[in-house]
Amino acid sequence: MVLGKEEILELLLADGPELLDLMKRVCEPGEVTYSRNVFIPLTRACRNRCGYCTFRSDSPDPPIIPPGDVLRDVRKARDMGCTEALFTFGENAHEVPEVMEKLEELGFSDMVDYAHHLCSATLDLGLLPHTNMGVLGYRDLRRLREVNASMGLMLESASPRLMEKEAHRESPGKDPALRIKMIEDAGRLKIPFTTGILVGIGETVEERAESLLELRRIQDRYGHLQEIIIQNFRAKPGIPMENHPEPSLLEMVRMVAVAKLLFPDVSIQVPPNLNRETGEVFLLAGADDWGGVSPLSRDYVNPEAPWPEIDELRRLTESAGFTLKERLPVYRKFINRDFLSPKVMETIERLYPEFLV
Repeated sequence: MVLGKEEILELLLADGPELLDLMKRVCEPGEVTYSRNVFIPLTRACRNRCGYCTFRSDSPDPPIIPPGDVLRDVRKARDMGCTEALFTFGENAHEVPEVMEKLEELGFSDMVDYAHHLCSATLDLGLLPHTNMGVLGYRDLRRLREVNASMGLMLESASPRLMEKEAHRESPGKDPALRIKMIEDAGRLKIPFTTGILVGIGETVEERAESLLELRRIQDRYGHLQEIIIQNFRAKPGIPMENHPEPSLLEMVRMVAVAKLLFPDVSIQVPPNLNRETGEVFLLAGADDWGGVSPLSRDYVNPEAPWPEIDELRRLTESAGFTLKERLPVYRKFINRDFLSPKVMETIERLYPEFLV
């Protein structure tokens, strides 16, 4: 559906009967998906110092998680029925001397080199890697494509104005121009991609509309976006923005509904561990995916918010009138040789044929 900026703005300000009408337009019976994963933060070193972040550590201990520990967790996750290994680390983490020293000791040139090795080993063990490691260049994306089922990077906001605000003023990697370029590069390389908007970090309603439209422009050109996350800012003790107001439930409902209206070809996710009491409402507003949920590891980006159990997700989903369905980290329509490397395709065909039906 083609929506202009003015129409999107009106919908993002809708209330009463108009908001109910909007929800009715996007709420359709069907399936709500999730993937079963293990979350592995290879290092918490990062060049960005975001005003809302608890992930970054100035003195990460250990500097990086050793290969043996990573692959031990991958084996545990496999034995618990997981299909996805989510690899994250702070942007340009190898610029931190302690991290670089440990990488050289292990025989790796940088964090991308290390991640590639671990993703390849993870495929050999039968799990499908999904990597999110901040802004990467074209060559690094091309290399990681060989050993990843999908990749991701939150746009967060297309507004350069936020680079001057508390959220991003100390975070060079949150420059929207850099993030947009990486999402476009992933499109050029045909990498199934997850991105999203962070709601409530100081952006205006107009900037929310512009961020959604920017993602729509990218999707219209490349068609590689498989999932858009609409994530609400949560205030946490000790962060620079701990007194910053959180977005209201209605603001989030409007964003989810407008995103689904604008992206009928992409799944819309709202993180369930950040919205345990309101998750059903977002399903009624058009969300159709819970994201990755781990029976083994915590959410290291939001450690205060534990994952819901699969049985709880099923109860929430069915109570809203939907059916819960497990998926792989790459969505079904992208499981083909145009979007996946031979090694990834072989792993899926050999180990997960039920997801090809």
